[in-house]
Amino acid sequence: MHAHHATPVPFGDHLRHWRQRRRLSQLELALQAEVSTRHLSCVETGRASPSREMVMRLSERLQVPPRERNALLVAAGFAPMYRERALDDPAMAAARAAVQRILDAHEPWPALAMDRHWNLVMHNRLVPLLLQGIEPELLQPPVNVLRLSLHPQGLAPRIHNLPQWREHLLERLRQQIATTGDSGLAELAEELRGLPHPEGDGHHALPGEHLGVLMPFRFETPLGVLNLVSTTTVFGTAVDITLQELALETFFPADEETAERLRALAQKAT
Repeated sequence: MHAHHATPVPFGDHLRHWRQRRRLSQLELALQAEVSTRHLSCVETGRASPSREMVMRLSERLQVPPRERNALLVAAGFAPMYRERALDDPAMAAARAAVQRILDAHEPWPALAMDRHWNLVMHNRLVPLLLQGIEPELLQPPVNVLRLSLHPQGLAPRIHNLPQWREHLLERLRQQIATTGDSGLAELAEELRGLPHPEGDGHHALPGEHLGVLMPFRFETPLGVLNLVSTTTVFGTAVDITLQELALETFFPADEETAERLRALAQKAT
């Protein structure tokens, strides 16, 4: 028997996909990339081959993420531009240590790092203390943070503002899918939308919410309710895809009562 290999996708098909995803006509993209519409049409149909410089220019105008830029370069017959190494690769030891220092320095507040599919890859000491009592199956690696948050056997029953938090997370996921076109994220979004959830208006604004940018996270713990807000940090200039796709989620107390409860929790972790 002979192995069947997937037929490589031509560069023109990749280009058309990203142009249509960005809702640009050939004329609009040609003007932005400073090429003729005729040449762009020939590149899309395979009648002309782009130079490496042209691939990078089109990728820039279309805001193609680094992972997909590599795919465009390979499809056009060039070597990929961005490295991709696993986070546990020995060559990533310095970067991994730097990320862990950031997470640890955030104590006594919880902080974690996720990969591009929202899988938990690193965290500080506060995070496991907040996950006690969760269904063990949901904590088997890889732990998906979105699934853990919205699953009825995960954190969902403990989240006081679940309708708003659910809508907040799903909107972030929708934006990520729109930017990357990642099919794995699209499947995750479909799974999450199908999970049981309480009735409620996820669009209803809460005290402390600022136009959907700052979303409170009200979470039940044995110490009482924690009222948190979070920020997300990404390494936008990283030349390694793994680092570029890494996201650090850092939580902060939204009131002094929450701060005291987290300090008490951190004392137990020492």
